[in-house]
Formats: sequence, structure tokens, C-alpha cells
Amino acid sequence: MLGTDQPDMLPMLARGKHRNPRRGACFMELASYLAGERWSDRPACTHPLLAHLARLVNDCTSDAARPRLAPLIPSVIGLTSNDPRWNHEIALLAALSALPVVAEETQRALAVGVLSVDRMLGETDGRDPGTPRATTAAALDEVPLAAAWARDFVAHGVLGPVRYHPGPVILDFAVPGIAMACVTDTDDRLRSLLSSAIQMCQDLAAAHDAPDRRVSAPSLEPDRWLDVCAPVLAR
Repeated sequence: MLGTDQPDMLPMLARGKHRNPRRGACFMELASYLAGERWSDRPACTHPLLAHLARLVNDCTSDAARPRLAPLIPSVIGLTSNDPRWNHEIALLAALSALPVVAEETQRALAVGVLSVDRMLGETDGRDPGTPRATTAAALDEVPLAAAWARDFVAHGVLGPVRYHPGPVILDFAVPGIAMACVTDTDDRLRSLLSSAIQMCQDLAAAHDAPDRRVSAPSLEPDRWLDVCAPVLAR
């Protein structure tokens, strides 16, 4: 049962940032609420880049489809790590998911991101950084014009030294790009991307025993959290 300090009307998932639960809640704000943290869309209980992805998917999903994101909320609580590979893998997943459907200009930007992040992963998994993963190579082969442009862009050193991780920028191109794509299943694609990213992070945590996870996921029974995702009278 939720605490006695809950609002008179429990919040539904909504687009954007909210000052408090009475004004609504986004995906990560509800995660902070369920985790018992201070109300925030950037709670400590979730990996920062995964949280960024969740906020983008929340905001880019249609109002009609957004409630379908609710069952994923408990999965991100406690899912965090300081392992830099999490940033690389989340960014690469988002870029590869978006590449087939986004506009050509966005494909170019994402292809540059794919090349950069795949190289970063090569440095951490013992692979020659100049040899892309098979999945990366296959995805780039599907967008040959954008891939050729990106390779030329990178080869000429336009990017310069990398001073920060490109993950947030890649997600900023990928998620809205999917939402605006000329396909009929954008909501399904966005939910699938977030679900896949959560599963991937869970797999990474399990494979490496998550030695640096900062927050333990609480035990959240469905009857405790499902009502948070729909307007009901507080008891």
C-alpha cells in the first residue's frame, strides 16, 4: 500500500516534467516516487542514460499509447552501474533501432554516432576498434548513402577529440526520429526500444554481477504500483 502522503489523485503518465505528483508524472518521476526517492525525473536509482532514454520515449509516445509504458517502470528501479559499457551499449542500441526508419539527414548523424560508439566498444571488449560488430556492419549496409557520408566525415577528422560521451546526443536524434518516421507503428517501436534497453542493462548487470550498482531494486508487487499509473481516489 502506498504512503499516506500520496496526492488526492494519483498521477497518470504524462509528457514533460512536473513539479509534483498533483501536476502529473513522467516515466522517471513515477520511478523516483516508487523507489522512495525525492520527486525527480533524474533519480539515482536508474542509470543516467537509460533514464534519458525513458524520458524521451515517454515524451515522444502518443497520449493514447503512453499508458502501455507503465508496466516497465519498476524494471528501471535499481538498474544502474558505473560501467562505461552501459553508455556505449544503450547509445548503440538506440541508433541501430532508429537507422532503418528515420529521415536521411538524421540517418547521417546517427551513422556517425554508430561508428563512434562501436569503436568505443571495440576498445573495451578486446575487438579491433577498426572492425565493427557484425550487427553494426549489417545495419550500416542497410543505409549505404548515410554510412558512406559518415565514414567520410569521420575519416576527415571533423569530430576532433571526444570530450564527452555522445550517448545523450545520439538518443536526442534517435528517439524523436523514430517518433516522426513515416511508419505506422512508431509507438510500438519506441516501447520496444525502451524494453530492449532495460533488458540489455539487466543482462549486463547479471553478467558482471553489477559490483558497482548504487541502488538495490525494491520489491514492488503489482498491487502496490499499478494504481500509480491511473487516476484513482486516494484511500
